Amino acid sequence: MSKKFPYGVITGSLIPEIFEYAREKVFSIPAVNVIGSNTMNAAMETAAEVNSPIIIQISNGGAIFNAGKGLSNHEQKAAIQGSIACAKHIHELAKFYKSTVILHTDHCSKQSLSWIDGLMIANEKHYKRFGKTLFSSHMLDLSQESLEENISTCERYFERMNKIQMTIEIELGVTGGEEDGIDNSNIENNKLYTQPKEVSYAYERLIKISKEFIIAASFGNVHGVYKSGNIILRPLILKESQKYIQKKFNTKKKPVFFVFHGGSGSSIKEIQESISYGVVKMNVDTDLQYAFTCGIRDYMNKNKEYLNKQIGNPEGKYLPNKNYYDPRIWLRKGEESFKDLLKKYFELMNNINTL
Repeated sequence: MSKKFPYGVITGSLIPEIFEYAREKVFSIPAVNVIGSNTMNAAMETAAEVNSPIIIQISNGGAIFNAGKGLSNHEQKAAIQGSIACAKHIHELAKFYKSTVILHTDHCSKQSLSWIDGLMIANEKHYKRFGKTLFSSHMLDLSQESLEENISTCERYFERMNKIQMTIEIELGVTGGEEDGIDNSNIENNKLYTQPKEVSYAYERLIKISKEFIIAASFGNVHGVYKSGNIILRPLILKESQKYIQKKFNTKKKPVFFVFHGGSGSSIKEIQESISYGVVKMNVDTDLQYAFTCGIRDYMNKNKEYLNKQIGNPEGKYLPNKNYYDPRIWLRKGEESFKDLLKKYFELMNNINTL
């Protein structure tokens, strides 16, 4: 076990420290979206097995699903409670799994800011009681607003987060495609590519508050998986942004912690090139959703003769089928398939035995 980065949910100054460590060792940390205990547990289990840090994150829609689709999300109540339930689950179990977890919330647009408002109240209460926050970090995605409004809003939240040693993630430019009900499929092409001056503008404003921030700068990223050739990633944007800021502010090399959104379906070359330019966090969701579903699909197809009825199968007319249709059996198949793919992403991100 790493003494510096212990098992459990890490918060506070350990977050920029672990990102600095990732940048120094040239690896990235997979940020895995979860929607319930199956994916939460599979993510922690995988991180423990590869002995590496993981970011577990929940989106607004994922939080609502975790709370239960039967609950109303009036005033973001279901999203808030679903997020808190997720956080408490991971706080309780991460140490038992022997996993090191950064706990994060994914994209929060302007219309959902009351979700983060509610979680900040929970963070502040948790910090006052335990000396650490419930979540390690939150993401604000104000990329659809003007750059000035985006950064000024992020500053306001970051100042509040900084009082309890939280990290903020911001987005510059727009990640294309559709996720969680936010559809950027028809966004103008230029918005998919952030310019170094925009990154510099955000860096200059945020560094005055704290160094505990990361930037998701768009370089052609798109949520989802598409036909080869449809998505044109330009990781060099990240390299140029690092050089621009280093020169302007006389910093050390690669001063910005970058985030790679829309990582599903990316090539090995694109992933590893991006990491070399300072990407310390890479989001993976779509591929893992499909992997989880494939595990269950394959099980169902293989055992369909045992799932048609409760009693009676090819081995005997009156034999019970409970050991086949018990949800614990087929949900575990989904977890195992999820884990298998997630391990491959850990390898692609150079993140094996890094603790």
